[in-house]
Amino acid sequence: MGRLSTRAAGLSERLAQNAQAVCRHYLPAGRREGRYWMVGDFAGTPGRSLYVRLFETERGNIGNWVDAATGEHGDLIDLIRLNQRHGRLAETIDEAERFLSLPPSADDEQRKHSPSPPARAGSPTAARRLFAASRPIIGTLAATYLQSRGITHCADFPALRFHPRCYYRPNDEDVPGTPGEFAALIASVTDHDGTQTGTHRTWLDPSGIAKAVIASPRRAMGNILGNAVRFGKAQDVMAAGEGIETMLSLREVLPSLPLASATSSSHLAAILFPPTLRRLYVARDRDAAGDAAFSILTERAQAARIELLPLIPALGDFNDDLRQHGPSMLGERVIDQLHEADRARFHRR
Repeated sequence: MGRLSTRAAGLSERLAQNAQAVCRHYLPAGRREGRYWMVGDFAGTPGRSLYVRLFETERGNIGNWVDAATGEHGDLIDLIRLNQRHGRLAETIDEAERFLSLPPSADDEQRKHSPSPPARAGSPTAARRLFAASRPIIGTLAATYLQSRGITHCADFPALRFHPRCYYRPNDEDVPGTPGEFAALIASVTDHDGTQTGTHRTWLDPSGIAKAVIASPRRAMGNILGNAVRFGKAQDVMAAGEGIETMLSLREVLPSLPLASATSSSHLAAILFPPTLRRLYVARDRDAAGDAAFSILTERAQAARIELLPLIPALGDFNDDLRQHGPSMLGERVIDQLHEADRARFHRR
């Protein structure tokens, strides 16, 4: 990377820390809508075609922007270059450094001296605060929900908590009048060292026997990619899968096997391996997304010299198996798929 490119990368990070101020300065005709600054185009024309991310999400970093009308995209350095019609990168670097040297606005100064600045929506800090504000699941609607899914051993799940009124932001697929909060099962997403990086939410129906009837009953916040909701600390052997209920179903019959729920098929494909891992079981869902995740994990495990073995349910997933066939039949099916060295080690008799 050349000297100018290195300077530009550093400036892009600094600009991202002041993304909303950048948008106010260069795109004053736009306005903030939720997590984005919306405007017509990079020249600052009023409208809603171009959007700049003001908060980090699973789909992009702060300062990344896309013009839906043209397909153009980039970071804040690119935005300033186009906005100012620069022909050379050096001009944009000079302009960015000039902007960053400006005194903060009154609003920025007030936020700087605020005693308790709010966490960015969807950020790891906000995710940790939500988990800390939740309570253990015993005796709650979350425990009722898990028991309705056939999961009976709920007493020792430090990764799971319950929030009685968890904020839900309706989207375009929700019916008008959808409430803005529901009770929720809250799950801590961590790296393999146990550091919390995010939080997963499952909003619940008031009956406790189903998820809430909303367009997106499951959502994650924080840094999820590569990390997981974990049940037990992995050393040389662990099992990974998509859903929380899927992995807790396995725990009903393999209580001492370390388990990791990646929360989705795409995140399962990207899950990071503990450095001591030697054998990985993949609890596959029987669908195209599960096939794709398993294929990617197979290549990654081979490159890392980790033995990879599939665990295949009889039905769609292992929670379906648990509810339809019971723990005894599920145990028989799973034990037959374990490596011989792991049967006595992890199977509860």
